[in-house]
Amino acid sequence: MIHEGLPTQLPDIDPDETRDWIESFDSMLAERGRDRARYVMLRLLERARETQVGVPALRSTDYINTIPPEREPWFPGDEDVERRIRAFIRWNAAVMVSSANRKGLEVGGHIATYQSSASLYEVGFNHFFQGKDAPGGGDQIYIQGHGSPGVYARAYLEGRLTEEQLYRFRQEVQHGTGAGLPSYPHPRLMPDFWEFPTVSMGLTGINSIYQARFNRYLHNRGIKDTDQQHVWAFLGDGEMAEPESLGAIGVAAREELDNLTWVINCNLQQLDGPVRGNGKIIQELESTFRGAGWNVIKVVWGREWDDLLARDVDGVLVNKMNTTPDGAFQTYSVEDGAYIRDSFFGGDPRLRKMVEHMNDRQIQKLPRGGHDYRKVYAAFDAAKKHVGQPTVILAKTVKGWTIDALEGKNATHQMKKLTQDDVKKFRDRLYLPISDRDLERSYEETGAAPFFHPGADAPEIEYMMERRKALGGAVPRRVNRAKSLTLPGDKVYSELKQGSGKNSVATTMAVVRLLRDWMKDPEIGQRLVPIAPDEYRTFGMDSMFPSAKVYNPQGQLYESVDRKLLLSYKESQQGQMLHEGISEAGAMASATAAGSAYTTHGEHMIPFYIFYSMFGFQRTGDSIWAMADQLARGFLIGATAGRTTLTGEGLQHADGHSPLLAATNPAVVHYDPAFAYEIGHIMRSGLERMYGTSEEHPDGENVIFYITVYNEPVHQPKEPDDVDVEGILKGVHKVSTADGEGPRVQLMTSGVGFPWVEKARQLLAEEWGVQADTWSVTSWNELAREAVASEEHNLLNPTAEPRTPFVTTALSGHDGPFVAVSDYMTAVPMQIARWVPGDYCVLGADGFGFADTRPAARRFFHIDAESVVVRSLQALADAGEIDPSLVEKAFSKYRIDDPTAVSGVKQEGGDA
Repeated sequence: MIHEGLPTQLPDIDPDETRDWIESFDSMLAERGRDRARYVMLRLLERARETQVGVPALRSTDYINTIPPEREPWFPGDEDVERRIRAFIRWNAAVMVSSANRKGLEVGGHIATYQSSASLYEVGFNHFFQGKDAPGGGDQIYIQGHGSPGVYARAYLEGRLTEEQLYRFRQEVQHGTGAGLPSYPHPRLMPDFWEFPTVSMGLTGINSIYQARFNRYLHNRGIKDTDQQHVWAFLGDGEMAEPESLGAIGVAAREELDNLTWVINCNLQQLDGPVRGNGKIIQELESTFRGAGWNVIKVVWGREWDDLLARDVDGVLVNKMNTTPDGAFQTYSVEDGAYIRDSFFGGDPRLRKMVEHMNDRQIQKLPRGGHDYRKVYAAFDAAKKHVGQPTVILAKTVKGWTIDALEGKNATHQMKKLTQDDVKKFRDRLYLPISDRDLERSYEETGAAPFFHPGADAPEIEYMMERRKALGGAVPRRVNRAKSLTLPGDKVYSELKQGSGKNSVATTMAVVRLLRDWMKDPEIGQRLVPIAPDEYRTFGMDSMFPSAKVYNPQGQLYESVDRKLLLSYKESQQGQMLHEGISEAGAMASATAAGSAYTTHGEHMIPFYIFYSMFGFQRTGDSIWAMADQLARGFLIGATAGRTTLTGEGLQHADGHSPLLAATNPAVVHYDPAFAYEIGHIMRSGLERMYGTSEEHPDGENVIFYITVYNEPVHQPKEPDDVDVEGILKGVHKVSTADGEGPRVQLMTSGVGFPWVEKARQLLAEEWGVQADTWSVTSWNELAREAVASEEHNLLNPTAEPRTPFVTTALSGHDGPFVAVSDYMTAVPMQIARWVPGDYCVLGADGFGFADTRPAARRFFHIDAESVVVRSLQALADAGEIDPSLVEKAFSKYRIDDPTAVSGVKQEGGDA
């Protein structure tokens, strides 16, 4: 029997001793009361946790600070100086956003988030955040996206940003590229400043967990000592509603990531109103994190509450704190002291007596813990020293704190402008030496308040600069210290060039084979990071288990059920393969951490994330955008691609559109190769572009290679002696040229579609007297992207010789209509329609996928060889090249509108 998590079915090996303990507890309860008994029980549970007795933790504790006053550490800084620094930063952050919304500009921004979290950040900046020059390489810090104005304001005081740049907040091009500041933390837009993109709500949570996990991975594999590095992630309480925020917290606890601290700014407000008006978000989050195995530190009340809590001998104040909902606390943040005295303290004579010595102003100013520097410092200190668990700090704040016009109001998030009266009150509250005259002059000249800087030799500036120097330099800061890699030579690609002989090989297998060969390379082998969401066996990678092994920080504590087999499942603390379970989101977070290790750790790592293509850009496209923003590099392998190739799986597994989704991401280079030898050239190009050096990109190019491959076994031809490598890499190359007489057509396809056009070529020649040339389109996306770039060049250089798109040049001079087909919807090959030099016809798999054999599915979508034949004849008839009756004859013969016509056609393997 289990009661509230505590097992009671265990045998009592010493009943007398048990009875003594129970009687002692009953005696204390009778003599000292329930509150004393509760306190002692909580201390016993705490001690049991410290000594690893194994008693389950409580799901939540009282609505008070986790760290009592008597256990707070000595504060090593100068609190008065740091308070003034915060005032300077608060002012400049608010002025920057308000200025960005002056009349005639009005580009938006957020004031209130940073104002509520300023103390949280400044404790970190002055005492905890290690910069890049610190031993071990510095911390990784995820700054809440809407808090960026405060970070810019601090960088301004440090001399890293100019006043002119602050005036150009959210104006990134009109003053010249790089002359302004992006709205949020965007590494791609400020590559020397920001390190982690965070404003896509929820991604900070999961990405920070997998970053901390990847730090341990690097350490355990002996690639880099990361013991001195800590991951700090700042999030909002409203953001916790995003599934990605909480979806991976179990990973952090299971892997004992005590190198990770989350700081959740609990200002109790989301964008439109309270996070939990009728509930208590801090208590809810505490229960969630404790249940997941995290160390939880609550910072609820400021130091002025300590005396009141000390007077609370019967627990009436704590009970009131426990039972007051968040919506009421938000109301108290905007009401005066008389209202709070009556509403919060007035319901019980013991509470009224507790504050009778305080005036209304003092009651109104009773602070929340997230604004109390010493309380926050104590929490950070405890988090940094905690061992064996990740820590979450739940800090209660007021949104818009210190700005009277904004504090605690539901509309605070949308309030972006401050009137002159608002600004004057704000200045007075911060005790800044700015005169009314200076304010009014600034408004007359610029339409906004002035920024404030006390001078580089001011004691506050000297103090903050000394603190940063002691902690390893400026934060945030992005640097690339990775050493160049020696990439594999020709030999490693030779096998793919030989073809498959009489065998049929799926392109997935060709990619995996090359990965295995890369992993044997003495230079890059150990830097490859295979990643899969519980699908290694699906993609034929189980052969890697015995050698590369699956990473597990605890090693393998059991005998595997398949230990006697050659390809047994093996885990190791030094394992190379990241097995993320059924979590594409987690796998993407790992790929991002690995792909950006060249900046976060000065170590080139090569993520090789292989997944069902349907569940890549569709399910985790936002994470791929963040990966691109973080300037991460690596390979994304969309396996089991195509709308008709993954037989039997059905609608939600049938990818007919991922190339289109990939095309929306400017950093993603997509290829859809048909042949193994194409794969060799494409993946070699990927390595060279991302991890090699060139005149244009001496440190490598910040792109991501997305390669779609298939599970259908097909014949792999040997690489031709005159192979067109340029065409393969640019997107299209000619495979065969017909040498017969008669009407001619150009057949174009990608990926798994090549056997269809090859069969169509034979049928056209043998049965209809039509000659067909064949083309492999390795990338519809890259062809279209290059063509658009050519047109833009011509637009911007009207006097220069016009550029001709590569696809136009490659296809020019070839007779007959162009017929394109692929296992994707028609919109994929239609991307290049404008630049094809001739009649262009497209067949594609439009509509939802379904489960059936490949022949049946392809006949249904009219993309099989026979459908290509009919469409080719129709194009020739439209051009007046053949008699239209041949089209009707072919249509009747092949029954391309009838999937039952191919019900007896057999297919060859390659299911999921």
